[in-house]
Amino acid sequence: MRNWLVLLCPCAVGVVLHLWLLLLSCPASGPGKQHPAGLLAFFPHWKPKHYDVIVGILSARHNDGLRNAIRNTWFRHLKQHPTLSHRVLVKFIIGTHGCDVPLEDREDPYSCKLLNISNPVLNQEIEAFTLPEDDTSVLSEDRVVSVHFKVLYPIVITSLGVFYDAKGVGFQRNITVKLYQAEQEAGEGSLPHEFTQGVEGIAGGFIYTIQEGEILLQTLQSRSERFLNHMNKLEKEDVLLKKESNIYDDIVFVDVVDTYRNVPAKLLNFYRWTVEAASFDVLLKTDDDCYIDLEAIFNRIKLKNLGRPNIWWGNFRLNWAVDRTGKWQELEYPSPAYPAFACGSGYVISKDVVEWLASNSERLKIYQGEDVSMGIWMAAIGPKRYQDDLWLCEKTCESGMLSSPQYSAQELAELWRIKERCGDPCKCEEK
Repeated sequence: MRNWLVLLCPCAVGVVLHLWLLLLSCPASGPGKQHPAGLLAFFPHWKPKHYDVIVGILSARHNDGLRNAIRNTWFRHLKQHPTLSHRVLVKFIIGTHGCDVPLEDREDPYSCKLLNISNPVLNQEIEAFTLPEDDTSVLSEDRVVSVHFKVLYPIVITSLGVFYDAKGVGFQRNITVKLYQAEQEAGEGSLPHEFTQGVEGIAGGFIYTIQEGEILLQTLQSRSERFLNHMNKLEKEDVLLKKESNIYDDIVFVDVVDTYRNVPAKLLNFYRWTVEAASFDVLLKTDDDCYIDLEAIFNRIKLKNLGRPNIWWGNFRLNWAVDRTGKWQELEYPSPAYPAFACGSGYVISKDVVEWLASNSERLKIYQGEDVSMGIWMAAIGPKRYQDDLWLCEKTCESGMLSSPQYSAQELAELWRIKERCGDPCKCEEK
């Protein structure tokens, strides 16, 4: 019998070790990406550790400076706290994949779309739009004509043309030509309804040249070398991220390309991770450039009983106009204003809201930004909103603030230094 025990003992140790490694293991799809579902399959009654609050910090792959600033300020304070250290879980949210298109070769700096230009026509004027000859007879001064186009590289419009009728008479008075940002809901061949009010006639067609065409040509010719250097940079970035994850064990890698346009997808993936990986009451979302007073947030949750179900606590923007251009360009949401959404410095949602988002993540439509996407998603279920101006929406410092956005790593460190010294990050009265 003793011999059998000697033989079985290493096997039992091996099984336990294997299951323990399974809990800590990371799939090959990304550096350090955690997924505890495998252990749950072996032990369906096993429950993960319970936390009062899970903190998810959206972070870009290259923002290691901001992450370290957080680790050295309020995150360090949390770890040293005698009670909160065991009740709060903090994780940085990072996309597993870097964009494989160099920044200079993207359509815009916020996505990962290749600027697909080949064989540009240089040093000559290009007629962007012409009207077929057999259609000129139907033109009249009360007809609206629109041209839909997308500019991917700077151009110079050298001529705004006027349509002429078959007799060559044309319009008999001055014409004003206006350029409008195209609306997604506009029908083919017509301007959006609000642009056509009071319009008697619109001239059409234009001629343009490519601005700095030689620079564009040089950029295209050096693209191959730039792509090669960029891929080498991504490989080094992966190595550094894996090392960072192994050292601090505070990163959740989610299976998306890490760009600004994909931030809503990063967040939905993190919601799925939290539901699988931990038990908790509420979730706090913030960004890596935000000052956070986590102890004050925790105390306020208890004081206001904000750990209840169906809760959304933040500082909400109401009737916020939809931008059609720039970084926050939105072409998918048809309304002129967004539903209420919390500004990006931070908000808290209850576990049942997180579970709804996680279970519906494959069906929820992604919009241009994480904050407005969240507002649109929440409009579907209508959680109880708790307005709190102490979640600051702009970069400013106010006594008693819960959060404030848009700081550099050095500024975050200075705010926390003042807070530790004087109890208030905004002022320090010398005695």
